[in-house]
Amino acid sequence: MGESDRHRSSNGHSRQDPKPKEGRSEETKVEFSEDEEMLIVRMFNLVGQRWSLIAGRIPGRTAEEIEKYWSSRHSSQSESQIER
Repeated sequence: MGESDRHRSSNGHSRQDPKPKEGRSEETKVEFSEDEEMLIVRMFNLVGQRWSLIAGRIPGRTAEEIEKYWSSRHSSQSESQIER
């Protein structure tokens, strides 16, 4: 271990993976704006459960976030009843 490696390790900047642990992303509730929610509903009515296609219309959102949002908000309603 060279001097620069020791320095990095001692000040907390080691080569650890900066990604969050797997369980944390599922525990954190993702908030959506009203505009995003309306767009998700409209897109769902057009393309169905094509989450990646819907996510492509909302900058910064992933298909997994969209699907999780949809499942948590609309799981008790049938697809034909969803309108905004």
